[in-house]
Amino acid sequence: MSPTPPDRRVQRASHMDAEAQVPVAIVGGGACGLVAALMLHDLGLDCVVLERDAQPSGSTALSSGFIPAPGTSVQRAAGVTDDSADRFSADIQAKAHGRASPALVTAYAEAIGPALDALQARHGLDWVLLDNFLYPGHTRHRMHALPQKTGAALMAALQSAVEAAGIPVLTEALVHTLWLETGADRVIGLGYRRPDGQEERLACDALLLACNGFGGNAQMVGELLPEMRDAAFGGHVGNDGSAILWGRELGARLRDLGGYQGHGSWVTPQGALMSWAVMMEGGVQVNAEGRRFHDETQGYSEAAVHVLAQPGGVAWNVFDAPLLKLAREFPDFRDAEAAGALRRCDSVHALAQCIGCDASVLQATLAAMGPSPQSDDRVFTRALSAPYYAVKVTGALFHTQGGLDVAPDMRVLRKDDGTPLPNLLAAGGAAGGVSGDAVWGYLSGNGLLSAVAGGAIAARSAAAILGRATQGE
Repeated sequence: MSPTPPDRRVQRASHMDAEAQVPVAIVGGGACGLVAALMLHDLGLDCVVLERDAQPSGSTALSSGFIPAPGTSVQRAAGVTDDSADRFSADIQAKAHGRASPALVTAYAEAIGPALDALQARHGLDWVLLDNFLYPGHTRHRMHALPQKTGAALMAALQSAVEAAGIPVLTEALVHTLWLETGADRVIGLGYRRPDGQEERLACDALLLACNGFGGNAQMVGELLPEMRDAAFGGHVGNDGSAILWGRELGARLRDLGGYQGHGSWVTPQGALMSWAVMMEGGVQVNAEGRRFHDETQGYSEAAVHVLAQPGGVAWNVFDAPLLKLAREFPDFRDAEAAGALRRCDSVHALAQCIGCDASVLQATLAAMGPSPQSDDRVFTRALSAPYYAVKVTGALFHTQGGLDVAPDMRVLRKDDGTPLPNLLAAGGAAGGVSGDAVWGYLSGNGLLSAVAGGAIAARSAAAILGRATQGE
């Protein structure tokens, strides 16, 4: 995490001297920024993406790369014909206990399917539907991924599409200042710093903040998410809270700063992600005493808090051979296994020795698995059988879900009266998401849902802003 708060400023002036002018500037080269750039290209509009790193990656590259979407051509081809934006919206709100922004939920649920179809039809991203299990909270198979099933593959595909479209991506460009026209709240450009310390400026007619949240800013995490103060951080260090810091200085409204995506299956000490599909299909988490401590099917985000509350802040994922086969379908797990995370135990006694718990306690935990509801109401379709497999995990913070409050068209809203700023947009991790204001509100895939749908919507809105400007409105 960043040791000190980043230097982010807002400068107001009647004009700004700049080296270049572009219709749309995009801050952040993750999935949100690159999707927005591709959609702007499809609309015939020029843009420049500014990325702080030498290679665009962000939180997307560290994720599994799974995107939930209803009504896509891939979903229909797989035989899922009864999904809809309304059903998806209902699932999002059910997970968030009705505390997600209704307008944003509707906007994202309606935009994400067409966005994935457009990326496939026009930019060569060939989606597959993950239809062999349901992620927590989803009532239909709607999780899409590229065949490689990694966020790194998703980023590589988006970068290839951007390069093929000839869209300029300016890397190693750390944006630190937003320039606004005095008295008008209209963005006129931005200032950024190159690796050699050189300062440059870029003028623009509209600006999209597609940078991420604040999970990499230790000070902000301690202030806004105290329960995750000491958690492992599985996200990107570029999540430094830039958008929120600019928003505070701009007088923008902020929303859902207590919302975030945690994960209760961060492999330790290897520092890798283990798919929650194993838990959904019959695996269990036990603590250092050999006891289950929560209903694993409720979600991997809130599981982070449950795991961190256990002795030593760790747990063991316990499963058997059929579930090992499932786990090995995911590259992240294969990487963790190659790093030595997987333990094989041929008996309950050996498993207890591995965990360091009383064998009789662990035996009782495993014996209780069956068709009768557990004390937390989970029902298992079968008990685990030897040989057993175990992976030691802890709870981690992946990315935050709170940020700038935006209208359904992604324009940033003012704090005082809720009206939109004229040409400033925010999406992805820079904006408040659709998970409400708590860890348990995160529905699987909400992060990339916000990034991809938000980027697509922001592109349309930027085009509308530029159209009005051209017409003198």
